[in-house]
Amino acid sequence: MWDAFRTGSVCDLSARAADRDDPHADHVWGAGRSVRAAVVALLLLHGPPPVPGRVASLKLRGVRITGRLDLSGGTVAPYVELQSCRFDSEIQLSEARFGTLRLVNCAIPRLEASRLHTEGDLHLPRCRVARGIRLTDAQIGTDLLVSQAVVQRDNKGRAIAADGMSVAQDFQGELLETYGEVSLRGAKVGVSMNLRGARLRNPSGRHALNAPQLTVERTLYLTSIAMGYGRGDSGSSTPPYGLGQTPTRGQRAQPFECRGGLRLDDGRFGDAIDFYGARFLLTDEQEISLRRIQTPEFRFVGEGPERGRVVVSGAKVVKLVDTSTSWPGPGGVSIEGFEYENLAPRGHFPLSRRLAWLEAATPEYSPGPYERLAAVLRASGEDAEAREVLLAKQRRRRATLPPGPKAWGYLQDWTVVYGYRPGRAALWMAVLWAAGALLFSQLDPPAIKQDEHPQWSAPLYALDLLLPVIDLGQQGQWKLAGGWQWGAAGLVIMGWILATTVAAGASRLLRRG
Repeated sequence: MWDAFRTGSVCDLSARAADRDDPHADHVWGAGRSVRAAVVALLLLHGPPPVPGRVASLKLRGVRITGRLDLSGGTVAPYVELQSCRFDSEIQLSEARFGTLRLVNCAIPRLEASRLHTEGDLHLPRCRVARGIRLTDAQIGTDLLVSQAVVQRDNKGRAIAADGMSVAQDFQGELLETYGEVSLRGAKVGVSMNLRGARLRNPSGRHALNAPQLTVERTLYLTSIAMGYGRGDSGSSTPPYGLGQTPTRGQRAQPFECRGGLRLDDGRFGDAIDFYGARFLLTDEQEISLRRIQTPEFRFVGEGPERGRVVVSGAKVVKLVDTSTSWPGPGGVSIEGFEYENLAPRGHFPLSRRLAWLEAATPEYSPGPYERLAAVLRASGEDAEAREVLLAKQRRRRATLPPGPKAWGYLQDWTVVYGYRPGRAALWMAVLWAAGALLFSQLDPPAIKQDEHPQWSAPLYALDLLLPVIDLGQQGQWKLAGGWQWGAAGLVIMGWILATTVAAGASRLLRRG
């Protein structure tokens, strides 16, 4: 190992047998494959100079490292790459500084690396960690790779504790499996964060992914992953970044699965949040919490959770991409203060289903979500659908009114549909005019002023009663008694109601113009 370090070559102690070289199997590795952790630390911190013309680096394969590897506070200049190695005790890297550190397909009891600083990558692909990873306030100079890793929980219930971590470029976690909380509170990712096909489980806690105030400069992928890729050789010196892409229709895929709550409150995402094909298995108390997130595009196109809630209250997005089946049912959605500017539904998402979505999201009547949807539809030229949304708002509001106003609301709805269909008001006016003309055609009333009166005309008289502003010279010229007076008063009242409704509808059309 000492000589291989000086030449930058690989120290390979593997047995060249798959069943005996698997670091995660139960097969015992003897003393012939063992290296003391203290010797590894001595080599990395105070190793010999390289052979002239070579670059010193530590490359181990198939090695068992006994004792605790403690590099806390140290500066490790050489390149470090350990493949298919087995550690007997935890790795302690708190406040250490590395160039690049790659642990590939290793068995690790625990990785303690708070405030770790790397100039290059930190790679942990296909590793299995028995008691959690701690990267609190770590600074990763380029990429963090934990694809296909399996991480169990520590004594505090966390599989990965990385609050305040900063990754300069990509965070790659495809097919990651965790069995405890993944905590990324206040973490920052300089490019994209990729958890395609990951399985995050926290059966004994509240959150499987707890990442409030997470900042991702490009896109957060919590999506399915296409399975038609090559996993590559376990001895690959540079694991691939993109193992697979979001699947297309018909491709074999593994979904992103979250068994436990997901929290991204107050997050900032420069391009998008993508939930394509995501699956959430929640309890009644758990949430997909997206309060006050900000992103240009929100793709909520996964499987609708059967339990728990989806909360997007106060979120601000430009484009909402969703399906009718991705949202839970009544009581399972909260969208108060949710702002979006464009709708881009995938698949069949008729207005009736969108209104059902609003009703499910507002168990208690709230006008804001209806007005937001109507404004978005109107901005996209869907005026008729916008009117339907505002009509649904009035009907929801009516249910909250006391008996008197509620009865008046039913009358408005039955007669003129709250003014959102002015054509019906015009039709009612025509019907009332015909009925009034027919009614008054049976009457020949005396004039109020015998010397000054127009010629009696039942149609003109009925129309003069119905039109509240225009004077046709008939109303106020004739004496009516008994039931005729009540009939005339009824036409005047209906005329005011219908004319006001028609005017309101016309003014809305003019404002949209």
